[in-house]
Amino acid sequence: MSYLSLKELKKLGFKSLGKNVKISSLASIYDCEKMEIGDNSRIDDFCILSGKIQMGSNVHVTPMCLIAGGSKGVYIDDFVTLAYGVKVFSQSDDYSGETMTNSTVPKKYKNEYKKETYINSFSIIGANSVIMPGVTVASGTAVGAMSLILKSTNPWGIYVGSPARRIKERSSNLLSVYKQLLKNS
Repeated sequence: MSYLSLKELKKLGFKSLGKNVKISSLASIYDCEKMEIGDNSRIDDFCILSGKIQMGSNVHVTPMCLIAGGSKGVYIDDFVTLAYGVKVFSQSDDYSGETMTNSTVPKKYKNEYKKETYINSFSIIGANSVIMPGVTVASGTAVGAMSLILKSTNPWGIYVGSPARRIKERSSNLLSVYKQLLKNS
């Protein structure tokens, strides 16, 4: 995997860029001036990021993910992983048939739903899962592969399905590992 150099990253014009950020040369990044990326975060091959995005430290966006921040924004806290093919949205067209849809139609003929989307610390989102606008993924949430997150989650749970539902508790023992990491950094 080939990452952009620090010089190339700075040239893109991010709103803010932390230390040791790695972004693949094969990622597509739009609206950099609306994006904040924290220390030690990584964006891999074939990812698409657009709109308002605030990403904390130690976030890993694995290959083929889409983060569509739009005007309201997607906010990703520290130590979050988006597995292969995850899609995160902060806006969506109205599918009811009452209005027009798609980006080629003037806004006055559409009824887009726009709402901030949050993924809180220590969460992992499984491969090919989708997070819809207005959702808050609570701290420590694990989302199974191919899940559809339509509603906010509660902390330290494992969610699966379409639509996703909580199936059991997730261990928070990783917080003690996190404390060891902080001590040794």
